[in-house]
Amino acid sequence: MKRLKHEPEAVAAKYDISPKRVAKLLARHRVEEGKGFRLKDHDPGDTGGQSMDKDEAHALLMGGVEALSEHQEKLYAQDQWALLCVLQAMDAAGKDGTIKHVMSGVNPQGVQVTSFKAPGPEALDHDFLWRSNRALPERGRIGIFNRSYYEEVLVVRVHPEILHKQDLPKKLITKHIWKERLEAIAAYEQFLARQGIVILKFFLHLSKDEQKRRFLSRLDEKEKNWKFSVNDIKERAFWDAYQEAYEDAIRATAAPHAPWYVVPADNKWYSRLVVVAAMNHALRGLDLKFPEVTAEQHEALEAARKQLEAEA
Repeated sequence: MKRLKHEPEAVAAKYDISPKRVAKLLARHRVEEGKGFRLKDHDPGDTGGQSMDKDEAHALLMGGVEALSEHQEKLYAQDQWALLCVLQAMDAAGKDGTIKHVMSGVNPQGVQVTSFKAPGPEALDHDFLWRSNRALPERGRIGIFNRSYYEEVLVVRVHPEILHKQDLPKKLITKHIWKERLEAIAAYEQFLARQGIVILKFFLHLSKDEQKRRFLSRLDEKEKNWKFSVNDIKERAFWDAYQEAYEDAIRATAAPHAPWYVVPADNKWYSRLVVVAAMNHALRGLDLKFPEVTAEQHEALEAARKQLEAEA
């Protein structure tokens, strides 16, 4: 782990990270009502008015990760709620890095990370929500979806030729299919919320200029060459179509029980702070507690203690 120049406690004292202040900052990026939502109203370079060096940002992140670890332990012990975090973004926006840094201090036993690639033959023989449903987190766990069922209204919408390879009945492939799929997603998320799954959806909002800079960095630095794919350039040509698809998806599915966070992603330090803050905010709202020991269980524990103490 990176050695800190600043201790988290000292940095926290310098910046206002009280729950009230954090909630206000998160409201800046949180979308619960899709009506009137416009992606252009959200600046990918926004830092919430915060300015700090990398060491300070890292120290704050570690403080957030420590808090997340404490919440996750109670979530696991209580075994009632589950947390599902959906990460969507354009290429090079930082999904993998966000998962790596935000989940760095959380017990792996309580976390499930699923990265969704192009669906294979088995998935294509089922409905478009099938494989995501199989990967949902169990009660007491945090589930991370690196891409998700939203790809079916994003990449498939931008490249409709994919849709025609999904073996759907032709009469169901109409001009209304994207609206119908978004309605299905909204209903699905409402169902999950009613089963005790807390849903947080993050769109890491990257600017086209910053994506170009990161692509060039991957080409210039040999140790980053493996991250670059020629397909990334091909997809970049559809930038405007993707932005429109994301905007429609957020409009159609944003809800209080399944909010979107449009996270400014041009500054990685800030996007990671927003994600960990949103997760902590949601878990804090559940008022998680360790299970209380009943009188009967307490007697059994005392009996076990006496038995252990009586051993030679």
